[in-house]
Amino acid sequence: MKKPGLLGQLIQNLCCLPGVGPKTAQRMAFHLLQRDRNGATALAQSLQQALEKLGHCRQCRTLTEGDLCEVCADTSRNDAALCIVESPSDAWIVDQATAFRGRYFVLHGRLSPLDGVGPDELGLDQLERQLANGNIKELILATNSTVEGEATAYFIGELARKHQVPASRIAHGVPMGGELEYTDSSTLSHAFNGRTEI
Repeated sequence: MKKPGLLGQLIQNLCCLPGVGPKTAQRMAFHLLQRDRNGATALAQSLQQALEKLGHCRQCRTLTEGDLCEVCADTSRNDAALCIVESPSDAWIVDQATAFRGRYFVLHGRLSPLDGVGPDELGLDQLERQLANGNIKELILATNSTVEGEATAYFIGELARKHQVPASRIAHGVPMGGELEYTDSSTLSHAFNGRTEI
């Protein structure tokens, strides 16, 4: 049952976070209000600033404060290797868990015709322009091991083939149905190093 008032609204709004149900949201709300009001204020301010100042990188589409993210602005990265991920959090975890020093392209989702998500919603026209310019020599597909993630990888693999860019798919260690964001670093590193051509 939905509780009225500001407290009820706060609890309901906390439920928008992934993995947070009503009980967890209730514990969070009471903790912030009873024991950590300074933390609650800092959280509210940083969330408001992030909403106002974070946008998408014009090159890889991840979250950034500027026109280019730190990875795209880093001239020491390998421009010839491009890793395709579904979300900014996936790019973050791959960068932390592996020795990959190339570039990223963030899809912000995966192909899902039933949900109305097609190639246009994933920015695949922008990706195809990058493939067509001839600078990319290796494409690494690190989409999640879900049915939609596999279909997305296959579709992008076909785009890569069209532009004669070798494409590989991360493999060993990532379970079917698993999400990269919840995979531990050593498993993800092993999967990344054991990628296979598609």
